[in-house]
Amino acid sequence: MSKNKGAENRFIVIEGNIGAGKTTLSKKVSQDLNARLVLETFEDNPFLPKFYKDQERYAFPLELSFLAARYRQLKEDLEQGDLFNSLIIADYYLMKSFIFAKITLSDDEFRLYREFFDMIRTVSVKPDVMFYIHRDEDRLLSNIVQRGRSYEMGLDKNYLSSVTRGYFDYFKEVRDFPVVVIDATQVDFKTESHYKKFVNLLDNSYKNGVTNIKII
Repeated sequence: MSKNKGAENRFIVIEGNIGAGKTTLSKKVSQDLNARLVLETFEDNPFLPKFYKDQERYAFPLELSFLAARYRQLKEDLEQGDLFNSLIIADYYLMKSFIFAKITLSDDEFRLYREFFDMIRTVSVKPDVMFYIHRDEDRLLSNIVQRGRSYEMGLDKNYLSSVTRGYFDYFKEVRDFPVVVIDATQVDFKTESHYKKFVNLLDNSYKNGVTNIKII
């Protein structure tokens, strides 16, 4: 992929479940391609550790705060023009907020939340292409344990499975930009050969909707 990637893929999103390795991969791609990097700043959210201790109490303020922060960050970063660096790599997309809120909120809370989300969604920028890194729950849990964030230690396979289902249910509805689902269960992007195979995918053109790819 050229470091001066054309405008057709100016905004690239690398998404995935918790522990999929999307942030590590986004950092490496942006560095190698001299792209502007947009990372989610979830560590600063004061509701996150509280949510993991008491999900019922803190789910709604957590999801609203994430929605506001993600929208504000993407809007500000994408509006900053840079004639010498037109490629942007982000490790999340705004729809992540919808997917997680649908899992964590009660029905009444989610109906209220969706009113806010739908207003924001209409003015949000869509990616030119989204790459979704898919791994099975065992691999996700292993990665979560290895990185050692204390507030994530309570996550289990059932929760991770519900997040995966949330993403795939959403992908069924995507019609206005390409989503490339990469089966990476047996892949380690720290391995140069695997990493190069991913980078080679960035130059391809994809039709709107879902394309499934397996890296071997």
